[in-house]
Amino acid sequence: MQQPVLDPNPQNGQKKLLLVFGAMLAIGTVIGIIATLVSP
Repeated sequence: MQQPVLDPNPQNGQKKLLLVFGAMLAIGTVIGIIATLVSP
């Protein structure tokens, strides 16, 4: 019972890290685009 429960955890963790990393990049790009549009 424990082994199948422990197996998907690292995959979910990696997916969550990738989602968080992608979200950070997306937010950064959106902020950069807004900044470039507002500054001039």
